[in-house]
Amino acid sequence: MATQTVNMNCHGWAARDPSGVLSPYEFNRRDIAADDVSIRITHCGVCYADVVWTKNYHGDSKYPVVPGHEIVGLVKEVGPNVKRFNVGDHVGVGTYVNSCRDCEYCNQGMEVNCVKGSVFTFNGVDADGSITKGGYSSFIVVHERYCYKIPENYPSHLAAPLLCAGITVYSPMMRHNMNQPGKSLGVIGLGGLGHMAVLFGKAFGLKVTVLSTSIAKKEEALTLLGADNFVISSDEQKMKALAGSLDFIVDTASGDHQFDPYLCLLKTQGAYVLVGFPREVKFSPASLLVGMKTFSGSITGGTKVTQEMLEFCAAKKIYPKVEVVPIEYANDALERLMKKDVKYRFVIDIENSLK
Repeated sequence: MATQTVNMNCHGWAARDPSGVLSPYEFNRRDIAADDVSIRITHCGVCYADVVWTKNYHGDSKYPVVPGHEIVGLVKEVGPNVKRFNVGDHVGVGTYVNSCRDCEYCNQGMEVNCVKGSVFTFNGVDADGSITKGGYSSFIVVHERYCYKIPENYPSHLAAPLLCAGITVYSPMMRHNMNQPGKSLGVIGLGGLGHMAVLFGKAFGLKVTVLSTSIAKKEEALTLLGADNFVISSDEQKMKALAGSLDFIVDTASGDHQFDPYLCLLKTQGAYVLVGFPREVKFSPASLLVGMKTFSGSITGGTKVTQEMLEFCAAKKIYPKVEVVPIEYANDALERLMKKDVKYRFVIDIENSLK
């Protein structure tokens, strides 16, 4: 095991103001503590959360902001108490890097729901008062509890999107038993989260229908991702034909949209999960009460289910569709992400471009 080291300069890219423009930035990571793992970052996925906090959409950005919470890399150093990892291990870090570790949710491996609030991987306030900085950087120091083992032979650039986009849909799908072969799943939206919902649905043996506002998504939904059906949500005739036919719906859309037309598609006792962030959720009580339907929300997932998902993806050979880019392309990637011009997740090649 390696010994503790003094602070080292960490190279990264950061936004300094609400323009969100990223540029090179150097900062100090904390010393490695007894339970910490220091990770040399090789890849980092690009998430809409990176846009939110680099541009201060919530009014709480703590500049300089180093974004990135879909982190994959190799362990370069471990603290003396670390048991789960060794130098050279292939690991990942997701959307949070700390929690109280003592509440009912932390004790169940559901740290994302920590009663005191989990600490976000970037733009969060850690236990020592420092502001967390994310994966658009050369390395990161994290308590081993919040690190995940990437299964052997699973490609690093494909593992990155699993740590936010993947777990955001996998966790509620498992919680609502959306893994029953032969049942039917509707997926609203076909972006980073939606395409993962389709891939998981097919791996679970479900009949998958993609519900989209864009006919341009039809071919990729059916041929690239293997969906069984594709319906334009504005096509009233086809939506009517689908009424009462779906066991489950995963709604990944963050744009404002109506909910009643989709709730009507569920069978009796059907389950609807919202993982997108529209500004308002509004529907008729009858859409929920008639048919005893369930409507729920979800964010990412705890450490237990995240590790389970990584192993499931490796076993079933589930691979996100990505576009790998260098760090110099990060600003363009964020702009394209806002325009929904990506199929389906940007991944930054940190190892070969951040010098």
